[in-house]
Amino acid sequence: MRYIFLIIAVFFTLMAEAQLSAPGMSAVRYTSYPSPSVRRDPVFIFCNSSGSQKGALSAVSPRGTGSFNFSWYRWSDVTKSFSVLLKTESGLLNSSSDNLEEGGYRVDISGGYDTTLIGWIFIDKPYSLAQLQQRNCDYVALKGKVAVDTFFYRNPSNGFPVKLPNGVRFLWSSTPASSIPFPDYEINPQTFNPPLVDVVYKLQVSDSFGCLNESSFPYESIHVKADFTVDPDKGEAPLEVTFTDSSIRGDKYTWEFGDGKDSISDLKDPPPHIYYKPGEYSVKLTIESVLHCIDSMRFEKIVVDPSELNIPNVFTPDGDGLNDNFIIASKSLRFINVEVFSRSGMKVYSYFGEGERLKSWEGWDGNINNSSIKATPGVYFYIIRAFGWDDVDYNSKEQKGFVYLYR
Repeated sequence: MRYIFLIIAVFFTLMAEAQLSAPGMSAVRYTSYPSPSVRRDPVFIFCNSSGSQKGALSAVSPRGTGSFNFSWYRWSDVTKSFSVLLKTESGLLNSSSDNLEEGGYRVDISGGYDTTLIGWIFIDKPYSLAQLQQRNCDYVALKGKVAVDTFFYRNPSNGFPVKLPNGVRFLWSSTPASSIPFPDYEINPQTFNPPLVDVVYKLQVSDSFGCLNESSFPYESIHVKADFTVDPDKGEAPLEVTFTDSSIRGDKYTWEFGDGKDSISDLKDPPPHIYYKPGEYSVKLTIESVLHCIDSMRFEKIVVDPSELNIPNVFTPDGDGLNDNFIIASKSLRFINVEVFSRSGMKVYSYFGEGERLKSWEGWDGNINNSSIKATPGVYFYIIRAFGWDDVDYNSKEQKGFVYLYR
């Protein structure tokens, strides 16, 4: 029973406090008058987003069933009391007063039940100002100003002002989204990762009552970014590589291809570059905008394969599409010379190739000297001479040997 009584007591206490309301308000707080007062009056906050917000109050008698009389008064700092009569209404169950300025209000209710209700109204509009503080090629510095209103209600017993607690929060953002370090901590943030596209910077401020305000400004990007793609980035010599520029705001270009001090280009889209020497190459692009902002990008590794020979010891020119030709698997060769002899010493095949011709070589198909006469199955002797783009000379006993022809 004790718990039921406590719940009922709390319920009726809240009902009593709720007899003065403020339609359209954004938040409600309660007064905390200095001792010895124990009175708690509502403080209604109206967000002034439109710049023309006014307050409103509605009063209902907490008790009684009959019609009531309502007398509305406004607080006066001159008399330090609710001495400014606004209006009186009779024979009503409830009464409202709107288009109210900031301040304190009292409504006296009589007729069947007499009581007095007090409430305070504040019109709240936080302040924000977003500005560009400074920019250069490398960073953007923002400058912000924020403020919230300070409100004072009055102690009805002596007219002394009492400060209503309020706090401020802010948040920087941009559209489209871009990097803003510590956007809710630094009121003047700066970023060294500036936007590469035009954005709108926005500063939003809010206070403890949930009221908001924001300020913004358009920002025209001046920043540059060097960027490019490489195709291919690996292969045998001579390796032809295409560089495709995708930089932002580049006006002047310097390509350093990494295979010699004179291996450079000042074209936006340079012609394909050929790497002749096997090895690894680092390519750097430096760009400069019309406003002399500079950026660079380095592609760390283009790999040109070392020269290589892999000589098979058997082939089967039977037309099944598998291992039909005697062909040397190779990489990065300047040239290759292949001669094949029968056991009696007769030359049955020869080939010399370099450059593009070498790339299209299909090997010995098992016919004698490129005729329609098929070589008989058996053992054949080969001599191979080759020279790699890495200056490796393939002309030793490892390039002489036997290959078996099966049909």
